[in-house]
Amino acid sequence: MSAIHHNTADIQGQSIFYREAGDPAKPTVVLLHGFPTSSAMFRNLIPALAADYHVIAPDHLGFGQSSMPAVDEFDYTFDNLTELTLALLDSLGVQRFAIYIQDYGAPIGLRIASRHPERVTAIITQSGNAYLEGFTPFWEVLFAHANDRATHEPEVRKLLELDATTWQYTHGVPADRLALVSPDTWTLDQTYLDRPGNKEIQLQLFFDYKNNLDGYPAFQKYFAEHRPPTLIAWGEHDEIFGPDGARAYLRDLPDAELHLLDAGHFALETHGPEIAALIRDFLARALS
Repeated sequence: MSAIHHNTADIQGQSIFYREAGDPAKPTVVLLHGFPTSSAMFRNLIPALAADYHVIAPDHLGFGQSSMPAVDEFDYTFDNLTELTLALLDSLGVQRFAIYIQDYGAPIGLRIASRHPERVTAIITQSGNAYLEGFTPFWEVLFAHANDRATHEPEVRKLLELDATTWQYTHGVPADRLALVSPDTWTLDQTYLDRPGNKEIQLQLFFDYKNNLDGYPAFQKYFAEHRPPTLIAWGEHDEIFGPDGARAYLRDLPDAELHLLDAGHFALETHGPEIAALIRDFLARALS
């Protein structure tokens, strides 16, 4: 088993934490996490891939072990998180890579892919939305908040509390797999969320999320024109990004491989070995 190294890099004056494993001479896979977690969500996937691939999993700014400047010290937008991610990869000398995108990782990874298609060798999307069809009723209050922050902030703040964090891991999980979800997941995420100033960061990113939708036409144009090899491994019972968002990829990527899993939003927690096997099989063919 390849050892996982826990590193930090100074990127544009910010400390960016990342996990790294595998041989840098082998093809690189970049794992981009979602909300409200960190690269810790990939703690089991990284060793499952590292024998054959060079794996990098950063913590976005304001998440996990990366630095957490206050909202009046850094402009928290998905554009800016993208720039930090790309600058990290540049600093590590990683020119070409496959991306695994989940939740917030999708608008970051797909900005990179659509702007630099020559650098992305393949895409693995797991609840990584790129189509309007993927939005569920969960988003109604978030989009209302984006249009009127003062009115809807009290309700949106509830999404930053323990009950909501726990729900993200447990909704849609079959009863016979619920015991596979470690309570450490939501406990760790909530500990990060409860740091002074972090909820303000998350509220700012909630507000900015609507701007990702403006990028969807460019993402979809990139899919249709460049046809990147794509694996879709999605929780069929995800109530945040629904399975229609997974199926929508096939409109522009008819050759994409679609797998709807008996899982919720954090499918790696309950279907980690299955997803790892799908990725290894897919990348062996896509990168050959």
